[in-house]
Amino acid sequence: MKIKKGDNVTVIAGKDKGKSGKILKSLPALDKVVVEGLNMAKKHKRPRKSNEKGSMVNIAMPIHVSNVKKIS
Repeated sequence: MKIKKGDNVTVIAGKDKGKSGKILKSLPALDKVVVEGLNMAKKHKRPRKSNEKGSMVNIAMPIHVSNVKKIS
């Protein structure tokens, strides 16, 4: 993989096509990367304490490295 953490990339395919961001995490074994603010999904968060409320948080999901292009 020629893309690493901290590189700026733009998405060339998928639902976020045309958007750009910085790579937060690289997963070379899966050929995927996590891009800041792109490919967002809602995750349900369970309350851990009795007085705490559960919530839904947005997290960035991995996207295949072939769908991103490095920007210089």
